[in-house]
Amino acid sequence: METNCTVGAYVKERPSRARVFEAFGIDYCCGGKRSLEEACAKKGVDVEAVRAALREADQAGTDEENAANLDCPALADHIEATHHAYLKMELPRLKAMTEKVARVHGEEEPRLHQVRDVFDHFQADLLLHMQKEERVLFPAIRQAFTGEALSPIAQVLAGPIGVMEAEHAEAGNALETLRTLTDGYEPPEWACNTYRALFDGLAQIERDMHRHVHKENEILFPRALEHIAALTAQAG
Repeated sequence: METNCTVGAYVKERPSRARVFEAFGIDYCCGGKRSLEEACAKKGVDVEAVRAALREADQAGTDEENAANLDCPALADHIEATHHAYLKMELPRLKAMTEKVARVHGEEEPRLHQVRDVFDHFQADLLLHMQKEERVLFPAIRQAFTGEALSPIAQVLAGPIGVMEAEHAEAGNALETLRTLTDGYEPPEWACNTYRALFDGLAQIERDMHRHVHKENEILFPRALEHIAALTAQAG
């Protein structure tokens, strides 16, 4: 964007940039009329560092690793490091934003209260889901590829995987509800930048969850079950 563009315009053009301004403590909503230079000077941060972070944010996610080329232990590591880490960072941020936007704009748009409530349940369920994967399911999958005798969990892996797939479906239903409540994540014309950043964040959560669940349901889980079935057949 051009020099002296306001921080509000930066976010209006690409709402995902809100994360950069939040990281530097720059107000892009009420203080959105300041130029980037003015906003950085007010916070005492290096404007070039902010510009670099904005460029990096704009380019993020364009070179994602091809999950199909990873073995199961490496794919489990990738899912934790990429998708789980993203959700653990993003879910609390969006929870705070759903509460703020519902509080400030809920009278004008009552559905924002539903957005907040649906997201609360979505976040709580997803955090518990990831905990079960990281503490039980993924370690069992990794152990099955060590060449050692299968652990008790690995021997009955189809059961835990079935539970995870059912929970994936529940998360998908919640995201579909959020998409409906937000008119496809399209904010109204009068929406402030925080409102717009929230809807952009929800849309990005949906896109990431689609990739995340695909890697588990279509690649990791079937391969792990196939490997364990082969080991069981060899042992028998």
